[in-house]
Amino acid sequence: MCLGILLRVRAIESMVPSEEIAYVDKKVGGILVRTYIGTITTLSVDVIVNSANSDLWMGSGVAGAIKRKGGDIIEQEAMAQGPIKPGEAVITSAGMLSAKYVIHCAGMSPGEPATYDFVKSSVQEALRLATENELASIAFPAIGAGVGGLSKEQSTKAIVEAILDHSTNAVSIKEVVLVSLGPDVDGAFRHALKVTGSGI
Repeated sequence: MCLGILLRVRAIESMVPSEEIAYVDKKVGGILVRTYIGTITTLSVDVIVNSANSDLWMGSGVAGAIKRKGGDIIEQEAMAQGPIKPGEAVITSAGMLSAKYVIHCAGMSPGEPATYDFVKSSVQEALRLATENELASIAFPAIGAGVGGLSKEQSTKAIVEAILDHSTNAVSIKEVVLVSLGPDVDGAFRHALKVTGSGI
């Protein structure tokens, strides 16, 4: 938490279970950006983002959690569109999840490390796909920061910069949720928001 900043805290009843807490952040252009500590698979947003590899099979981490809760159909639909290049993204249904869709952001190739450029490019593609499908709310995890081996600082900075770039010409997207499982990644998202100029 940044010194001198009082964070307003409330449960976002329409998006997250009442027992989970979301931290409300400032607007970035026309987009309201929120940070959230919890499980991405529980969010009732239009689309959640999967931290994917370019072959689009869903193994451990965020991908595994999405597949377990949403069902094998999500992986089947994703792989039917692959393989793709690192830095690209595809959209599928969300199976049994509360969200309407899943966008799979390829921050890396299988067995290779994620990179800042691949993560940023894949987030830009995710925002483009969300806009094409007229979706208003989207949730991102720290892409590439788990098995991808990218530092949480680089992952969150790449994601926030892509959102800032998109915000200058945002059409359908009104709300972005930056999802963390714990305070370390949440702090990295907050720092990225601050240093890239949007503040919190």
